[in-house]
Amino acid sequence: MKDKTIDYVLRTTWLAVQKMYNEEAAKIDSTMATGFTLLSIDPEKGTPSTALGPKMGMEATSLSRILKTMEQNGLIERHPNPNDGRGVIIRLTDFGQEKRVFSREKVLTFNDAIKNNVSKEKLEHFYEVAEVINEMISNKRIYNQKDTL
Repeated sequence: MKDKTIDYVLRTTWLAVQKMYNEEAAKIDSTMATGFTLLSIDPEKGTPSTALGPKMGMEATSLSRILKTMEQNGLIERHPNPNDGRGVIIRLTDFGQEKRVFSREKVLTFNDAIKNNVSKEKLEHFYEVAEVINEMISNKRIYNQKDTL
């Protein structure tokens, strides 16, 4: 492990998690991206389409494709935003609610499995490191940096 970069460990771990979620989602003819989107939509009020991309950290083009497929599959409906005539609220259908429950259960099962196999202290360190990485990227402290660590 000493020769592996932080980037390599993050990337390969995420790819393994993504593969695992896609295998589970395939059991109900879905994908990890669909499950993630279902979990990002407020199950009661819906979510404005303009808020969904930033909430998920996705580009509008990729999200539009996912939403179109989800609408075709009967998981979501688009409704005019009563607070903004130009906007759209994405709401889950009853079928979308069912698939959301499935996705939520899979995420919680994964979360519990990790918590049962990693000490609380190690998990806290993991979250701290992830927070530092995100903060450094958000504040452009890696590339285009003005100060060094």
